[in-house]
Amino acid sequence: MSVLTPLLLRGLTGRPSGSSCHTPRSIPSHHEQLRTTDVATGPTSCFLCVLLLASGVLSHLEIYKKQE
Repeated sequence: MSVLTPLLLRGLTGRPSGSSCHTPRSIPSHHEQLRTTDVATGPTSCFLCVLLLASGVLSHLEIYKKQE
């Protein structure tokens, strides 16, 4: 391991590098219910982005092919 590994881990975990005990944080768990529009809009926009990119590539496929 590198000499800098403890420093990097300390930066990622936010704990001092010498502490090995794990203390659970008291974070309140506030779960927000997703609305129907959220559930519909999220996946729909992701699928549309992927499908639009794929259709753009497929419609210009002849341009991307090597012309010999």
